[in-house]
Amino acid sequence: LRSLRGPILFSLFLAGSSMAQSISQTKTAASGLVGQTLTLPCTYSTSGSYYYLFWYKQPPTGELISVITQYSGSPKNTIAGRFSVNFQKVKKSISLTIRDLQPGDSAVYFCAIEEDHGERTGRESSTKTSES
Repeated sequence: LRSLRGPILFSLFLAGSSMAQSISQTKTAASGLVGQTLTLPCTYSTSGSYYYLFWYKQPPTGELISVITQYSGSPKNTIAGRFSVNFQKVKKSISLTIRDLQPGDSAVYFCAIEEDHGERTGRESSTKTSES
């Protein structure tokens, strides 16, 4: 198996304005070999019942790319190609699993949360980034 060109790093990202929210990380770097499976953990706290959780990646080229979105009211975990989440609402945890790692997966990964306002027509939010 070939090694990825660089490590897969992940960071955490928080979006929202009126609800008490926080995101935390347990490790800041992970790596794997091409073809392997890698899981990135993310835990959060929120006072809201309904919210969106996001995973983004930022490759060395700098653009922010949406990887996967999970709605807190959905009974099923989201799967998008080689990417899937393990969402545990009671534990306030959403881990991202990347199957069949590819060199293009090397990036900084961001976990994010945004409250669901229900009657909103657009996503207007402030942004706060946590640094480790």
